[in-house]
Order: sequence, then structure tokens, then C-alpha cells
Amino acid sequence: MKVKSILVKSAAVAALSISSVALMNSTKADTVQAATVENDATVVTVNYVDGNSINVWNSYDNPVATGQVLPSNSSWKVIKTAYDANGEKWYDLGKNQWVRAKFVNPGNTPADSAQSEQTSAATSENTVDTTSNSTTQSYVATTTDSDSSAKAWIANRESGGSYSAQNGQYIGKYQLSASYLNGDYSAANQERVADNYVSSRYGSWAAAKAFWQANGWY
Repeated sequence: MKVKSILVKSAAVAALSISSVALMNSTKADTVQAATVENDATVVTVNYVDGNSINVWNSYDNPVATGQVLPSNSSWKVIKTAYDANGEKWYDLGKNQWVRAKFVNPGNTPADSAQSEQTSAATSENTVDTTSNSTTQSYVATTTDSDSSAKAWIANRESGGSYSAQNGQYIGKYQLSASYLNGDYSAANQERVADNYVSSRYGSWAAAKAFWQANGWY
């Protein structure tokens, strides 16, 4: 799964010191110059905006639209943070693919999350572990045949189908970010989080597979 940059999984961040940021902020508006600064977010999520998407630009200091758009409620890794000469804040999502900060929200939730409620095809139910006398969560997912096939295909590409696979911060069968799993690496939680992520971002596992085939990640 992985919340990712648009084109790369990771990139070196050239950042100024905190003192440099403070100096820039104290400079008069008419002398401010475009500059990259220390990141204040590692992930951003597109807010709910008119047209249900935002433009991607090729730079922050002399921006030209790339023709690419990012849908509302999609989350992306931040590589750089910058301010243009007018003091407007921008985020680089990888290889100079920039978005205006005013259209995104730091973290994995859009600013107007009340509008993000979507009907999920997954349901959870409580089951009792009689050996430990404690209640645990099991997970039942409802998918079409094509979605089931796509889900298995992605799991095989990401981890070989192993719930215990780990690559840095990415955990388990679907290589979910550890922050998404919130410390619960159980198979049931991996399935639940993966289904919820794919449903909210792509609409279906089939669509997620198509995206993976085009980009090498999902």
C-alpha cells in the first residue's frame, strides 16, 4: 500500500536550519526570496476542493502545470517544503512535482474529513478467544472475483503474500506503513487497513492493480 511520493519512494531532503527558517520569516515581504525550508510534514492529504482534484506543478518559484492532478482524499509523501517569492507555501511530492500547501492537510486525513465518509465493502465482527478469555477482532471482506484476484496479485508483488514481511517502515502482506497499522500487525488488521486504504484511494483493488502496473507501487 504505502503512502508514497508521486514518482519515487524516497529522496534526499535539502533543508535549511530552523534558524534560517526564522530569519526568512522575519524578513520583510518585499525582500523575501523563494527558498526551500525544513519540512513540517512527512505526509499530506488532498483536501476536498472544487473539481475534486488539485493541479501538480513543475516548480514552486516559477510554476507551470504538469497536466497531472491529485484526487481529493489521496495521501502523498512530502520530499521538500518551500515558500515562493510571494510567501506562499508549497510541497514537493517527488522529483519537483509540487502542490500548493493551501490545498492539502498535513497528515493522513483531509481538513474536511466529515465529507470523506464512504461506504466500505468490509465489515468487522467480534470473536471470542476461548483460550485466553479475551475478545479479539476478526475481519470479513466482501470483494468481487476480479478484486480478489487483484488483491492477491498486489500482495504477491509487495511481500510474496507474507504477513510478516518488513521493509523499513512498511509492514506485512500489503506493505502498509507502520503508522497506518497503529501498532497492530495482526493479519486481521492488515486486511482491514489495506481494504480501507484501497477503497478510499482507488475505489477497488482492480483499480489499485492498474495503478500499480502503471507506476510500480500503489
